Amino acid sequence: MSEAATARAARATIGNSEFDRDTAVTRREPGVYDIDLSGGWAIVNAVNGGYLLAVLGRALGDALPHSDPFTISAHYLTASQPGPAVVRTDVVRTGRTLSTGQASLFQYDHEGREVERIRVLASFGDLDSLPDDVRTSATPPALPPIDRCFGAGDGPAPVSGSSAIADRLMLKLDPATLGWALGSPSGKGEMRGWFGLADGRDADPLSLLLTVDALPPTAFELGLSGWVPTVELTVHVRSRPAPGPLRVSITTRNLAGGFLEEDAEVWDGADRLVAQSRQLARVRLG
Repeated sequence: MSEAATARAARATIGNSEFDRDTAVTRREPGVYDIDLSGGWAIVNAVNGGYLLAVLGRALGDALPHSDPFTISAHYLTASQPGPAVVRTDVVRTGRTLSTGQASLFQYDHEGREVERIRVLASFGDLDSLPDDVRTSATPPALPPIDRCFGAGDGPAPVSGSSAIADRLMLKLDPATLGWALGSPSGKGEMRGWFGLADGRDADPLSLLLTVDALPPTAFELGLSGWVPTVELTVHVRSRPAPGPLRVSITTRNLAGGFLEEDAEVWDGADRLVAQSRQLARVRLG
């Protein structure tokens, strides 16, 4: 890490980081929020879907009486571009434990017409009020130590033009899932790695919405390349993560008709499963 990056890491905290600034929304009126989508979270020409989910989560956390995302399901309708956007929220129901809302993000096309980019339905609650009882058969992914894993600086970027978001992530991938980078994909549809934000900000429930969609697509290990746009993404946030790097495991079992599913698990340093997700994505065949 460079001296400048080290200095950023020493300063960044939850609430005072690039991620927080770039997901901040400005309330224009009740239920309507303005934001300038940052190009720093773009892959090629489109804004990353996890970053967009965090933006909508930020708006819903303000609109609803509860602030922590528990479950959020998003349908990606058109590709979002860096620049001005509007988020509109609606409160569906409020309760003692959970409150539910929906939100959409809009931008304008070249002819000045409003275009809906993404629509979500989500339930929010208070993660700190949950009981500690955990009964699970899930186990953390087996990863080599972080210094034996590899990041973007250790080889060529997986997708041309993807360096903007790569510069904002601390992502070290398990060598066992890097066959695609060496021209020998395993065919297993797996991606695993250590994850954090490059400026040292610790994870929180909102940043977990980015985490589940930040690793390279599992399609790369299936021998495919190019953009893999998300069609639908559902995230379950299970616990507030402990400080420190996260471990992320993503698997695909079925590619059919040009679409695949990706199941993600996110584990914190206390060996807790803090987030899970499933998405449907489109791939380019041939």
